[in-house]
Amino acid sequence: MKYINIYISLFYILSGSFPIESGSTVAEEIDWMSWDRAMEANKEEKKKILVDVYTDWCSWCKVMDRETFSDSLIIQYINTHFYAVKLNAEQKEPILWNDQEFKWTPQGRNGVHELARALCDGEMSYPTYIFLTENHERIRISKGFKDARAFYPELVFIAEEQYLKTSLKP
Repeated sequence: MKYINIYISLFYILSGSFPIESGSTVAEEIDWMSWDRAMEANKEEKKKILVDVYTDWCSWCKVMDRETFSDSLIIQYINTHFYAVKLNAEQKEPILWNDQEFKWTPQGRNGVHELARALCDGEMSYPTYIFLTENHERIRISKGFKDARAFYPELVFIAEEQYLKTSLKP
């Protein structure tokens, strides 16, 4: 299975994009959700959850939005296999989840949201991507800017549950 990712990545690198099934419609953007909306959607149809932990001042977060999250293959793959959540690590609005209220707390220059801190194990850097199972168990913390060619194999690794079969990471 790990070789499939290599072949997929190689094809992607050489061709610049993956073919989309004919007759399918491709969304123009990722269906970003709030935490609450993703948790509700997950009750109806189980999917893995991708949390993009960002801040408004993070320049690499903006590059990720502009370049990687606008790639048609990335959009299609995320919308198909994940509930995608944008979580501002400095937001001041509380989030109630699993009978616990997560709030903004003063820390550093701008403070930090307790849910972002919990998801990131307290290691705050931006951008950070948290992958969760359908049952909200953390699969992986992934940090830093990634172009589409680097991010796609990681998405496949998570969606196809290759992390259960190997300790190698894409």
